[in-house]
Amino acid sequence: MRSNVLARTLVGVTAVVGLSVGSLATAGTSFAASQTAAKPAVSAQNLSILTTNNLGLNTARAKNWQCWLRDAGYSPGTIDGVLGTNSWKAAQRFFNAQDLGAGTVDGDPGTNTIKALQRYLNFFGYGLAVDGDAGTNTRAAFWDFNSTGC
Repeated sequence: MRSNVLARTLVGVTAVVGLSVGSLATAGTSFAASQTAAKPAVSAQNLSILTTNNLGLNTARAKNWQCWLRDAGYSPGTIDGVLGTNSWKAAQRFFNAQDLGAGTVDGDPGTNTIKALQRYLNFFGYGLAVDGDAGTNTRAAFWDFNSTGC
C-alpha cells in the first residue's frame, strides 16, 4: 500500500512538473510570436519606394529634372532618376522661392506642390488648369519640359 501511495505521489509530482515546464515553453513561444508581430509593416527601405513619384517621367527625364533643380541651386541629392523625398523637397524649396505656393517642404508631391508645378509649367506656355491634380495634361507637360537636361 505504501508503494502505491508513493507511486501516485510520484506520478502527480511528475505531472505538475511536466505541466509547468510545458506552460513555460508555451509562454516563451507566445512571447516570441508577439515580438514578431510587433515589427513594423513597412521598413525604411520600403518607405523610400513608397515616397517615389516620378509623375510619369522615365528615369532619363527624371534625371533631367534633378539636374535642372541642381543647376538652379536646389540640390535634389543623388542624380539617379528617382524622384523621391529629396528631389521633391528641392522642388518645393524652388517653387516657394518663386512664390508659387508649394507650401510645407516635406518631400511629398501633394496638391500644393502639384499646383506650384502647374503654375511653373504655365510660365512656359503649357496652359494647365491649376487644380493640384497630376492628371494626363500635367504629366504630359512635365514630360515635355524635361525632354532635355544633364
